[in-house]
Amino acid sequence: MNFTFTGKNLSVSQNMKDHAEKKIGRLARLFPANTEVNVTFSVVKLENKVEVSIPFNKRTLRAEVISTDMDSAIDKAVDILDKQRAKYKHRVRDKSRRDQNFVDEFAMISMVDDGDDAQEIIETHDDSIVIERMKQFPLKPMDPEEAVIEMEMLGHSFFVFRHSGTFETNVVYKRRGGAYGLICPTNPSDCD
Repeated sequence: MNFTFTGKNLSVSQNMKDHAEKKIGRLARLFPANTEVNVTFSVVKLENKVEVSIPFNKRTLRAEVISTDMDSAIDKAVDILDKQRAKYKHRVRDKSRRDQNFVDEFAMISMVDDGDDAQEIIETHDDSIVIERMKQFPLKPMDPEEAVIEMEMLGHSFFVFRHSGTFETNVVYKRRGGAYGLICPTNPSDCD
């Protein structure tokens, strides 16, 4: 595993790096050898925050934990990642039985992870995905600022729209702390 460490509002000590590599390293057997692991340490008010993201196959596993102790935050993040990986494998296995498009994805996971040590995690949770409602609406061309105004008027936390400059589908969303984010399928500089 190749680790990348980032610190926000703090400098990342060698002890923090070593602890993260040791704890996340216990998942190494479940991922290919050259897997990238991005770990971000930050301090939010008086609490420590750890974010870990692992791009894996066609998906990204991600865990974000806030705790008073950085070491316990790392431990909790590893537990979350392990559960996510187990659920991911289980869902792809089920999909591969019904849909030919998922057979290759499941084969890739099975080559890396030949054991099913997390089967009890899967069996204790009903992880079937149920889409209760489908909504259709026309995508109006607008700029991101107009989309934020529309989102606020509707009282939603996100809003899908067609960018007036690129005519691609974009999403604006409300971030924690009151700021806004923009998701666009191209280079972010093309979204302006």
